[in-house]
Amino acid sequence: MSNNDNVNSVFIALRTTLARAVSHIVPPREVEDIVQETYVRVCQVGERDDIHHPRSFMLRTARNLALDHRKRSESRLADSMEDLQEDLQELATGADETYDRVAANQEFGHFCEAVRQLPQQCRKAFVLRKVYGYSQKEIAASLGISENTVEKHIAMGIKRCTGFMMALTSGQPQKSKGLTAEALSAEEAPLAQAGVSHE
Repeated sequence: MSNNDNVNSVFIALRTTLARAVSHIVPPREVEDIVQETYVRVCQVGERDDIHHPRSFMLRTARNLALDHRKRSESRLADSMEDLQEDLQELATGADETYDRVAANQEFGHFCEAVRQLPQQCRKAFVLRKVYGYSQKEIAASLGISENTVEKHIAMGIKRCTGFMMALTSGQPQKSKGLTAEALSAEEAPLAQAGVSHE
């Protein structure tokens, strides 16, 4: 069997494993592209005889491609947020530009802090929906939870972020991140009773 045939057979055998490995790094709709790009990259290697462990090489290549994709996505998100801030500043009329810029940056920083204080699963669902625009079905598949739980996480995220921002504008102190079951609101209590982790 030639090395080319060996690479092909290893790729076919690893296809599901590669998809599973990158699914923890990139959104569900990007997984297949990363897997195919992995095969293309391996085929482009000039000296395939130098690949002594094709399985490890493919897994490492897929992981690196997924990480690169995530970095590019985060960079695009940061750029789009900067563009959004600039657009909002241009819309403001008659106000001091420096003050507006500082206020917008501060408000954005407060919003980011509000999102950071969300429980882990809630934060993941909220960001995938509100920042990346995924459907509830895609989020449920990505996080391994039901669509109903995704909906509850997003609702909780909106409620907590809104409460956080309103408390800042009214000058009230913020709740600590560690909430007890007694401190949960009526909307959050069903998640706690269902055994959904808040951390």
